[in-house]
Amino acid sequence: MGQIEKRLEELGILLPKPMNIGPLPFELVRIHGRRAVLSGHLPLDADGKVAKPLGKVGAEVSMEEGYAAARKVGLGLLASLQQALGSLDRVAGWVKLLGMVNAAPGFNALPSVVNGCSELILEVFGPELGAHARSAVGLAELPFGVPVEVEGEVVIYQ
Repeated sequence: MGQIEKRLEELGILLPKPMNIGPLPFELVRIHGRRAVLSGHLPLDADGKVAKPLGKVGAEVSMEEGYAAARKVGLGLLASLQQALGSLDRVAGWVKLLGMVNAAPGFNALPSVVNGCSELILEVFGPELGAHARSAVGLAELPFGVPVEVEGEVVIYQ
């Protein structure tokens, strides 16, 4: 068991099954040299299915529920990375996250929602490896009505 997997165990964190994208024309994780780029991920339940609640943050979904959904997205990012890399210990550092929030008109606490994902990454990988650049944007709609979607990029050990 690797260091990051041990850290997950210490924190009592179980990763969901990686997102099943079916026959779509893209990869969840695209490895190119020392970079691994993660496609947009949605909040998942333990079985790897889209988690509820669904809807716009600031309307049907509270900011706290949006934060929890962003944390679930982070867990899905980790599950996909683990599947693609074989071990999360291959992550040499996080580079960037782009958090997209399905925002109700007038809802602008977007960074607070995306913090659910950022704080998970920092909790698991620590301040050195987990540090990342980030953007948080509000959108009119997201796939399947999810409240948040996040994509990212990491540097990996070969």
